Amino acid sequence: MAKDWDITALINAADPQAPQAERHLWLVRLTEWLRHAPAVASPAVAPVVADSPRTPLPVLRLRHLLNLLDRHDALRESVQALLRAFWRDIDAASLFADFGFGARLSLAGEVLARLQRRWLPGTPDTADLASLFALLFEADDAAWIDAIDAPTQQRLATLLAAGLPDWRRTLLDAITILVSAVHASGYTPALRQRMDRQLLDSDPYRQLTRSADALRSAVMEDRHADALREAALLRAVLGACRSAADSVTPHLEQFGISVNIVYELDQMRGRTLRIEQLLDCVLAPEPQADWLRLMQALLQSLGEATGLRALLRQHYSLLARQVAERSAETGAHYITRNRSEYRDMLRRAAGGGAVIAGTTFAKFAISALGLTAFWTGFWSGANYATSFVIVMLLHWTVATKQPAMTAPALAATLPAGGEAQQQDIESFVDRVAQLIRSQVAGIVGNVAACVPLVLVLHLLFQWVTGAQPVDEKAAGYVLHSVTLLGPTALFAAFTGVLLFASSLVAGWAENWFVFHRLDSAIAWNPRIVARLGPARARRWAAWWRANISGLAANVSLGMMLGLVPALLGFLGLGLDVRHVTLASGQLAAAVGTLGWQTVLTAPFWWCVAGIAVTGVLNVSVSFYLAFKVALRSRNVRVKDRSRIGQALRRRLWWQPLSFVFPPKEYGG
Repeated sequence: MAKDWDITALINAADPQAPQAERHLWLVRLTEWLRHAPAVASPAVAPVVADSPRTPLPVLRLRHLLNLLDRHDALRESVQALLRAFWRDIDAASLFADFGFGARLSLAGEVLARLQRRWLPGTPDTADLASLFALLFEADDAAWIDAIDAPTQQRLATLLAAGLPDWRRTLLDAITILVSAVHASGYTPALRQRMDRQLLDSDPYRQLTRSADALRSAVMEDRHADALREAALLRAVLGACRSAADSVTPHLEQFGISVNIVYELDQMRGRTLRIEQLLDCVLAPEPQADWLRLMQALLQSLGEATGLRALLRQHYSLLARQVAERSAETGAHYITRNRSEYRDMLRRAAGGGAVIAGTTFAKFAISALGLTAFWTGFWSGANYATSFVIVMLLHWTVATKQPAMTAPALAATLPAGGEAQQQDIESFVDRVAQLIRSQVAGIVGNVAACVPLVLVLHLLFQWVTGAQPVDEKAAGYVLHSVTLLGPTALFAAFTGVLLFASSLVAGWAENWFVFHRLDSAIAWNPRIVARLGPARARRWAAWWRANISGLAANVSLGMMLGLVPALLGFLGLGLDVRHVTLASGQLAAAVGTLGWQTVLTAPFWWCVAGIAVTGVLNVSVSFYLAFKVALRSRNVRVKDRSRIGQALRRRLWWQPLSFVFPPKEYGG
């Protein structure tokens, strides 16, 4: 391998007449030699002695290389001739203008490009220095490059400048390319229409091109004072462009997020900062330090060039916060603060339980049809979705849907970023207690209404028809599947994940609805107004704006509960769902079929235990996932998370009943 090469042999292999790919490959081998210690010491290599225990090996090797070239004129001339050929044939401006920025105008395109860079090998047969840079360097090289001392920097710059006609012209070319990209981004409809009009009055994006051209002329004509003045003007214009771009974010937070717009904003800001870095190099009397900072920025971009986690986290963070905050608006209605609200939650949960009782028998009827797994799952999902939507339209509630909505509402009580004060944490603990009380009320209300109503409907059906609405085989399967002795806990946790996923769908759907201004379209579109009339169109617009999140959450949850297990079954994954209210209704129906003596058997009580665990896991898993997303979206610090945990444990120890019943002093 190249890292085991003898340096003298490597330098002797420098061939200025070789094809471009071979010259580039020689440079790759040289940087590998700098970076890696040889596996076996070569006697032809002079020993490299560290002058400081902290001096990185690549720096020591770089000095050794420069010393070797200073002692042997023939070797130095060969290397300089190769470098002259390198600079002659390479597009150097692309490194400074393009590297670290996406060539595509969407986040999905950038993700695809990063996957290609990660999986597909690069080639040295290229005239693009931006592409070659990834073969020459690694992200970890930033540490040893930063450790290069000033004398060595000067010697290296002298060597690398061989054959480079005018490095300032190269940087000015890069500035021109970057300015063109920023200018184009500023005039895209997606950004321009969302910018603050007052910040666009001075037309900063149009001024960019004029300022860059004036700077270029001053630098190329050696008018130093004019160049400094034009550079100051260009920096001011870049600042105005960034301010205009920053004004897009408040618009997105109010009217809906687009990750592609967030991505384009990030690209624009990055290009404006790169222009300023290039200006530092162009105007500096002694540019070594500025070149070093520029190199560090390029290496940082190299480290991010194939990373997906940071890219997605960065560009989806605003969307995550928007989704979390929209869920918080909905979830705030599910938190009971006093005894009056607690009793109201019990009533609404009882209504939801009554609807789920009908859902239970519809589920048994669908299963009895003997459809294929997919269609059984589809119609079961439609059954669940219809029931959940009915519950929503009647302003009742299903308890397990609450946590994924209420978790963002809890996180919203904490400050976004910075350190949370103790009163913030105590207020947060109060809200957690209120939430858990709400969940207790919701589950109790659901089950207390669902179970007896299922039994009543079962007896009524049997009295009217003389037949059982649920056969003994289906009833036996319920006792076998709901029991705690089986995989009920796993399935209940999996259902919690689906409950959380439905909250994400709800937040995304509302963001999409708002971003595309569909409420305005329903209210004012000429064809819709002509069909509905102005007053009805506005009422429809308001109704959809108020209910799009709930409809998306309920429909998506219902279809996931029915379809996801069926689809996973095709893949050989035997995951099923366990929903506390549905399971309670199914167990009651099984008791109605098998007889009251079933209540005295161990399998029944194992099923009761399974339902209790199902309720806990449905709630806790969905709440945990939603709360984690909400905390990340608000940048709550890890230290504050630890303080929150301590405060919760303290409240649980001293006031355990506050998590079950509202204290009397809260009234109601």
